[in-house]
Amino acid sequence: MRHKIDHRKLGRTTEHRIAMLRNQAVSLFKHDRVKTTLEKAKELRRFAEKLITLAKKDTLHSRRIAARDIHDADILKKLFATLGPLYATRPGGYTRIIKLGWRKGDGAQIAMLELVGREPKTEEKPVKGKAKKAAAEEPKAEEPKKGRTAKKPMGPTGPKAQKAAKGPKAPKADKKAEAEAPEAEQKPE
Repeated sequence: MRHKIDHRKLGRTTEHRIAMLRNQAVSLFKHDRVKTTLEKAKELRRFAEKLITLAKKDTLHSRRIAARDIHDADILKKLFATLGPLYATRPGGYTRIIKLGWRKGDGAQIAMLELVGREPKTEEKPVKGKAKKAAAEEPKAEEPKKGRTAKKPMGPTGPKAQKAAKGPKAPKADKKAEAEAPEAEQKPE
C-alpha cells in the first residue's frame, strides 16, 4: 500500500529525477507545452505550478527560490514578467494534461502538458540586412512537399548536364547578314 507517499520516483535517483523535472520545466516555460509520458507529466505539473505560484508574488525572495530550479536567465525573466502577471488572478490550475495515446516502442502512455491560456508560438528566424529587403520585395514561393512526392532529378546535375538538357544551341548568324537583312526589307522590288 502506498499510504502517505508524496511523489512518483519514476525509476530514477533523487538527483536524476530533480534534474529531469528542472529541464522539463524550462522546456515547458520556453515552448508553452511539452510532450512526455503521463507519469512524468503529472509530476511536472506539480513542479511547474509551484514555480508559477512563486512568479505571481514577484518578490526578490520568490525570484531566488525559483532561480534554484530554473537555471536559464531568459526563462526566469519570462516566468516573472509574462507568466506571473498572466495567472495573477487565477487561483491555481495553470496547466492541463492532454492524453495522446500509447507509444509504439514500449507502450508507455504519452501525454502533452501545456500552459492554460497560452497559444503555441511559431518561431521564425529573424532576417537581417539585405535578405530582409529581398524578403519584403519578393512574395514567398510555395515550398516543395517533403517525402516521396518531392523527387530529385536523376542523373548528373552539374552545369554541363544542365546545358545538355537545354538542347543544342542555334548557330549564330553573321553580323553582316543581320545588317543586310533590314536593308533588304526596306527596298521594295
